[in-house]
Amino acid sequence: MGLRTPLFSEHERLGARIVAFGGWDMPLHYGSQLEEHHAVRRAAGMFDVSHMQPVDIHGAGAEAYLRHLLANDVAKLKAPGKALYTCMLNAAGGVVDDLIVYARAPGRYRAVVNAATADKDLDWMQRHAADFEVQIDRRSDLAMIAVQGPQARDKALPLLPADIHDQAGQLKPFFAAESTAWFVGRTGYTGEDGFEIMLPAEDAPGVWSALHEAGVQPCGLGARDTLRLEAGMNLYGQDMDEETGPLESGLGWTVAWEPADRDFIGRDALRRLRDSGALRSFVGLVLTGRGVIRSHQKVLFEGQAAGEITSGGFSPTLERSIALARVQAGIADHCEVEIRGKAVPARIVQPPFVRHGKARIAL
Repeated sequence: MGLRTPLFSEHERLGARIVAFGGWDMPLHYGSQLEEHHAVRRAAGMFDVSHMQPVDIHGAGAEAYLRHLLANDVAKLKAPGKALYTCMLNAAGGVVDDLIVYARAPGRYRAVVNAATADKDLDWMQRHAADFEVQIDRRSDLAMIAVQGPQARDKALPLLPADIHDQAGQLKPFFAAESTAWFVGRTGYTGEDGFEIMLPAEDAPGVWSALHEAGVQPCGLGARDTLRLEAGMNLYGQDMDEETGPLESGLGWTVAWEPADRDFIGRDALRRLRDSGALRSFVGLVLTGRGVIRSHQKVLFEGQAAGEITSGGFSPTLERSIALARVQAGIADHCEVEIRGKAVPARIVQPPFVRHGKARIAL
């Protein structure tokens, strides 16, 4: 038996199929992964993301610490509530984890790290905190519910406490509002609008039930994965890891090279790779032949191995197979994917494939 979130009994009550994920017992789907996917694209769906780990970082040295720890620069966060997506790198430029960090007030931040890497991340963060006046607190007392879709905010807002309701209603994308106990970010992992709500664990079952009664579809890990793939969003452990850094994972935009004197972990290794001329490209693929693309399949160009699928699957919105792939530089327009020993033609595109319910690529 794995770890269980505060919403586990709700998942059982709703008949979820439970699977092991990152050490947790989590819902894969509640009967139809396809229906859950379409609910998020067309109306509103909700996900239990309480297995992910909020971490509070505070102290006089918090900003300096995070500017050293992270590849993106928290000095960009000029306004309270502003969020930043970034990678936390090792000295070789590989990705320890990808995360979102929110500015709360001067010297106060909240990061949210991935479930499967949480223990490793906390150890890494503590190891690099010794030279800074900073405190790092793991917030295991909080649950997290992501409400996503074109109707998500309208359905969630009436259920928020009065002391955060008005703030949350005025949020711009990639900002957060907070009250004494709740923290609501206008962020997500689906390519749709919505909220990610952090709240006291004991409040989570009641809020989940109220959202369900308001017509929000419970969704599991299966729909979460197809939605994020359509949105061109990376999955840690597949699209990047400790051996593969942001420059070869479509995440070069998350590396803040300026100011040049900011000494973040992994900077020198990234600079050497950037200047080497040997960077691989990170691309999207749409299968034009028959089959379904899966991770680790070979990408072929002019009959030769040219890369590998990192994430792949069937897109319910586009009704065709899509993928993210890491390939040798210079490949453009068309390639092939080796599926069950056969070379199946594919088209190279620029992700995302889908955003806000609409195709972002030519079909």
